[in-house]
Amino acid sequence: MFATVRSLTLNGIDAIPIQVEVDVQNGLPAFDLVGLGSTSVRESRERVRAAIKNSGFEFPLKRITVNLAPADLRKEGSHLDLPIALGILLASGQIEPSMEMVCWVGELSLEGTIKGIPGVLPMILALSRDEHGLPLVIPAANQHEASLLAHPCFLADSLQQIVSFFRGEDSLTKASLSEVTVTSGQYPHDFSDIKGQASAKRALEVAVAGGHNILLIGPPGSGKTMLARRIPTIMPAMTQQEILETTQIYSVAGLLLNNEQPLISTRPFRAPHRNATTNSIIGGGRIPRPGEVSLAQHGVLFLDEVTEFSRDVLESLRQPLEDGVVTITRTQKTSTYPCSFMLVSACNPCFCGFFGDQDRECTCTPVQVSRYLNRLSGPLMDRIDLQVEVPRVSYESLAHSVVQESSAEIRARVEKARQIQTHRYSRRRIKVNAQMRSQDLRAFCKLNEEAEPLLRSAFQRLGLSARGYDRILKVARTIADLEGTKDIGPSHVAEAIQYRSLERKYRS
Repeated sequence: MFATVRSLTLNGIDAIPIQVEVDVQNGLPAFDLVGLGSTSVRESRERVRAAIKNSGFEFPLKRITVNLAPADLRKEGSHLDLPIALGILLASGQIEPSMEMVCWVGELSLEGTIKGIPGVLPMILALSRDEHGLPLVIPAANQHEASLLAHPCFLADSLQQIVSFFRGEDSLTKASLSEVTVTSGQYPHDFSDIKGQASAKRALEVAVAGGHNILLIGPPGSGKTMLARRIPTIMPAMTQQEILETTQIYSVAGLLLNNEQPLISTRPFRAPHRNATTNSIIGGGRIPRPGEVSLAQHGVLFLDEVTEFSRDVLESLRQPLEDGVVTITRTQKTSTYPCSFMLVSACNPCFCGFFGDQDRECTCTPVQVSRYLNRLSGPLMDRIDLQVEVPRVSYESLAHSVVQESSAEIRARVEKARQIQTHRYSRRRIKVNAQMRSQDLRAFCKLNEEAEPLLRSAFQRLGLSARGYDRILKVARTIADLEGTKDIGPSHVAEAIQYRSLERKYRS
């Protein structure tokens, strides 16, 4: 007999409908699985065989052929266990053919229980966009992801429960939207905790307001990490679209399983260790998975001691920073993940860490100082809009009891600047100043008569590249937005130039 069961497979964060075709015929016992399945899919033969037997059903001792259609599409993941088992039971006549208009996903244990799987949210989104809008049966462990959308989803605990449902002996619980509520993010840090560093705080405000990448350079103990960890506290609240996009990535990465609150409603802050590999940062592996750049979607990727990261890792960041997406290519599959994030990096000015420090003497030679920061290539530095010096905090600043400006006060100014940008780019595919292309710069970054000569002089004196010139224009546009002015004046350009002057000081 022949049976067809509907399911889905993941490609990046996109879910693609597939059909599990099962044919059971007389002949020597065999279980063949075709259709370009990965190792985890091929191993499902043993899981399905044991699950069917241990659930009290008969595994047919016949020739079983399972085809995953379309056959030219690579399928990965253990979530195809359930549709394969149901197809065998259906083709062998143990359940009635009444599942054609339902999609099924779930991993089977050897005893027949259904385990949670990654990527349920993208699957629900794919079905909700389809004109047919087929219901989806998912593991009960994924119920919170199903509760995020109004699409009909049903929860299953075991293979035996599903068979009992088709026989009219049991029922499947429908996931409810009321099971999950969106809560605003609460951060344990605040900018009011940091004393001094007024110039660094200002630079971070500018960076967040325009979505710019930033590099913090300073001696050990100057507060670079403290500043970086408080950046999410001044970022605007995530929109519903940003929440959904970010949660999809975490769902595909399997980070939402058995989570009581799976909705990613606060800006991600990812801080990988300096020994991280290229695959862990960009994404990849034998079975492609999202990397840190994607997990930082709509948030912050913080690279502390950035000069200690491997050269390959740092150079691999160039394309994601420019395009906002990362493409992972394998022999039989190409996966694309979004990675729109703010890069925040920090490092010492030299090997010993005290070059330019007023209190500690630097023991490095000029060649060593230059060599240290030259670990950051020119093309990568061009993609970092702001390069800010973070000096050692003085005793007077630490002992001063004046209340510092809170994150809420800074965030209010940032949100006002972001609203200006949202209105400005309402008819374009960009959201913040850092995403402007050449045509956008020509349209929105007009310099007045006093600002133009200043930028021309800086371009020649600093030896800026074309990309560096564009970065200064973008930062100047953000500074003007923070002031609420339409035109870019000389003060805006001068401050933007200041944020790129450190490169010559440390790398010359």
